[in-house]
Amino acid sequence: MKETRFFYVPEAAASNELPTEEAAHAVRVLRLQEGDDMMLMDGKGTFYKAVVTLAASHHCCYDIVERLPQEPVWQGRLHLAIAPTKLMDRMEWMVEKATEVGFDELSFLDCQFSERRVVKLPRIEKIVVSAVKQSRKAWMPVLNEMESFKSFVASHQQGRRYIAHCYDEVPRKNLFKELCKPSAMPDALVMIGPEGDFSIDEVRMAVEAGFVSVDLGKSRLRTETAGLAAIMMMQLAAEGNKNNK
Repeated sequence: MKETRFFYVPEAAASNELPTEEAAHAVRVLRLQEGDDMMLMDGKGTFYKAVVTLAASHHCCYDIVERLPQEPVWQGRLHLAIAPTKLMDRMEWMVEKATEVGFDELSFLDCQFSERRVVKLPRIEKIVVSAVKQSRKAWMPVLNEMESFKSFVASHQQGRRYIAHCYDEVPRKNLFKELCKPSAMPDALVMIGPEGDFSIDEVRMAVEAGFVSVDLGKSRLRTETAGLAAIMMMQLAAEGNKNNK
């Protein structure tokens, strides 16, 4: 018995054909044929059970058999804002794993000590789409273009906001995992700095704007590890919040 394959189709209900890249994967790689079952995901909370009606070299058409709305796995909105690493493969790894774990929004920060100031968002989006299908997530995370640290802080003035850093000059008595409790969720935003950390002025700017200064633990983590650790802490708390309701 063939395993049911998942495909990302943003407008699945309004169409009857897979997007070009998904069609190529379905027909050329997976060799789906007319009559085969497949599952479509629109990235907006709904799966669709479908059957292949046409499998050609550049086209794969389908009929929807059943609409399957999904229940959110966690409450609220989890947002990671991170300064990308100089070596982009490390950031791509983090994005893939964070998507598998589960979060809602990703922003890239251009900070004073950033070693990378350009991110190719289409490449990141492909990685996210692949991870969403692999982990069978019903919602597609929102991806935002890179933004300056100052602009980002100024534009995010609501909700639970945290900044993780390694400075002793700015009190960070709050251990992030202790703040990530079910009762403290659902919405949370955490900022992770570049490989040289945020500048002390950036940390002070964020704290003055209402961000809570936090510590991710005793270990000094690489940027991508810190980002993934923060996502995991928030996601576990958010799931716990839903289960307690």
